[in-house]
Amino acid sequence: MLNVARTTCLVVGGGPAGLVLGLLMARAGVEVTVLEKHADFLRDFRGDTVHASTLTLLDELGLGERFATLPHRRLDRAQVQLDEGLVTVADLSRLPGTHKHIALVPQWDFLDLVADAAEEEPTFTLRRNAEAIGLLHDGDRVAGVRYRDRTDGSEHEIRASLTVACDGRGSAVRAAAGLVPRSFGVPIDVWWFRLPRRETDPAGGVGRISGSQLAVLIDRGDYWQCAFLIRKGADAEMRAAGLERFRERIAGLLPWMADRLDALTSLDDVKLLDVKLNRLHTWHRDGLLLIGDAAHAMSPVGGVGINLAIADAVAAARLLAPALRAGGIVPRSLLWQVQLRRWWPTALIQAGQRIAHRVAFGGRGATASTPAAGTAAAGAVTGEPAPVEALPVPLRLLRRFPVLQGVPARLVAIGPLPEHAPTWARRAPLPVRG
Repeated sequence: MLNVARTTCLVVGGGPAGLVLGLLMARAGVEVTVLEKHADFLRDFRGDTVHASTLTLLDELGLGERFATLPHRRLDRAQVQLDEGLVTVADLSRLPGTHKHIALVPQWDFLDLVADAAEEEPTFTLRRNAEAIGLLHDGDRVAGVRYRDRTDGSEHEIRASLTVACDGRGSAVRAAAGLVPRSFGVPIDVWWFRLPRRETDPAGGVGRISGSQLAVLIDRGDYWQCAFLIRKGADAEMRAAGLERFRERIAGLLPWMADRLDALTSLDDVKLLDVKLNRLHTWHRDGLLLIGDAAHAMSPVGGVGINLAIADAVAAARLLAPALRAGGIVPRSLLWQVQLRRWWPTALIQAGQRIAHRVAFGGRGATASTPAAGTAAAGAVTGEPAPVEALPVPLRLLRRFPVLQGVPARLVAIGPLPEHAPTWARRAPLPVRG
């Protein structure tokens, strides 16, 4: 016999959007349950950029001081090393507000922080090892989910006034609802891997572009989390070329890391991110709302996915919590308001990412047959600034008029429509937990 439970708001997925939504709903006094498929949040190669808009939100929620205790690095400018030299493309010191930086923090630490704060609220429940396997219906209305306990294989039902899918770009809830997103062509995939970091290395983030090759290095303290862009669908071809060929490619692109490439002992150390860029036409059904990657998968360009998903959650909580607190069924007109508010910043950012794919990556990405990058100015990431006359016009303007570097900084670190915590969810700084 199935075990059947009941909640007011059911959130499927314990990622950034799901946990922030759960926290906000609980602070509104709404009974909320979050289902998380895994036992913990310890999965590598997840997005870890917490942008200025999200840092401001954490302050509003009283979590800023707790966040400050997490191991993290600060990025206050974005610099890219071309063959011609070093170029600053965004200066975050020009941002308005308190936070003039992006924080690079392991996502599992961020999720633990939000989950701990949510569990201090009496109406919040987090169920781990709970994998959604189907939707429940009352007529045409979604009324909850069926889930499997991954510890013992038992199946359960949980019914809810509103179900919110925050279960990522491979959303099981979306598939169960029969919703299919519109996909936009993406010319790239990403290989993720780790390399040791040394005290003499630069701090924060490093970008390196040469020809059709691009790598991004994220400072994790004692190691670099590395992203190497490859042509869409080229994973098998590049793996067939072998580990030594890949080491040669990285040594050509990043000579200052050549002496540590033996840390890659096998191509099993290299994980593929199948990059997707898509968006649902309708983010809701009666009784169901989809937000974050479940509604719109983002490219890794700009690292905006986490922050956009969190903004979705904040908007959803502000618009829907009063109706849920009153005990009524949330009308689809309110779900539509959430989509209406969050659709245009999503579409705008995705349009920018599509342009970046075409311009920065030339629609190609590296392949197994691409020659290693040149090393004209790649001896060290801290090299000399590129000569102005050698740069494309947009980069020349950024160099000649540094005030313009605040524009890309704001677009990435704050975004086109930052969301702020509702009054009822705000707290004075909460004490740091020991």
